[in-house]
Amino acid sequence: MIKVGIIGGAGYTAGELLRILINHPQAEIAFVQSSSNAGNPVTDVHVDLLGETDLMFTDEMPFEKADVLFLCMGHGKSVEFMENHSFPKYLKIIDLSHDFRLKREGNDFVYGLPELNRDEIESSERIANPGCFATGIQLALLPLAANGLLNDEVHVQAITGSTGAGQKPTETSHFSWRNNNLSAYKIFEHQHEGEILQSLKQLQSSYTSDFNFVPIRGNHTRGIFVAAYTKFSGSLEEAQKLYNDYYTGHPFVFVVENNPSVKQVVNTNKAVVYLEKHGNKLVIISVSDNLIKGASGQAVQNMNLMFRLDEKAGLNLKPVAF
Repeated sequence: MIKVGIIGGAGYTAGELLRILINHPQAEIAFVQSSSNAGNPVTDVHVDLLGETDLMFTDEMPFEKADVLFLCMGHGKSVEFMENHSFPKYLKIIDLSHDFRLKREGNDFVYGLPELNRDEIESSERIANPGCFATGIQLALLPLAANGLLNDEVHVQAITGSTGAGQKPTETSHFSWRNNNLSAYKIFEHQHEGEILQSLKQLQSSYTSDFNFVPIRGNHTRGIFVAAYTKFSGSLEEAQKLYNDYYTGHPFVFVVENNPSVKQVVNTNKAVVYLEKHGNKLVIISVSDNLIKGASGQAVQNMNLMFRLDEKAGLNLKPVAF
């Protein structure tokens, strides 16, 4: 059994990690750290786990009891955490913040998008888990980049559920504001653009065209809907073959012929991709769950790869389709 430690155990991503790992056939949770909840039952915060676990939050961090450590703290806190602690050499680390996603000198974290870096993930000790928007958008575009076909502007409009903003209430996440409402934010300057462009250029170094991303706050709780388009000279059938070929062997991405909806993937680690051709433009629809494939499920997928387990272990989850 793989022994798991979780740092920052009270938030949404930690709650989803716990839900998945409690039922993982080859994982055992060694400790769940939360300074603000130390001594309290995990189910006091993650009420959906009532009857599933008797785990208690702790303010201790016994790294020696874990084989892998998940960092579920806020953005900016993981860098500080890594600088202020020493770890056993065998301890693998998966960070769910944006702190280590961009390559820079001294950053030894591998960018943890399995559909891009599976081989590197398998041999890595430290993983930077991708952002939720970044995951959905990259899965819409990677096959084009891999074939050198991103040669014009890319336009993306994507809608996210309120859980993407985290557990702490904000002006734009509380019910009375979010319900029956939509709004765009961080237009052309969203923090996930850096990692998206980094991945596209990893596959297609010649990509220099504009990337136009309009993020939208949705009035639903969870799920990401991506609508992207760019110029494509081939036929729809040629595009579908490119996408099917690229995702062969990647068990969580499904290229479909029917226009998908978010409810097909909520509560799962699946991503569904759909294509349409209109004139000289290829439209790509991508749907995924921001907390699962966009965060905690992908983190467990990365853990499975790092320990050479079945990639789908613990992740056979049914969508909440109705």
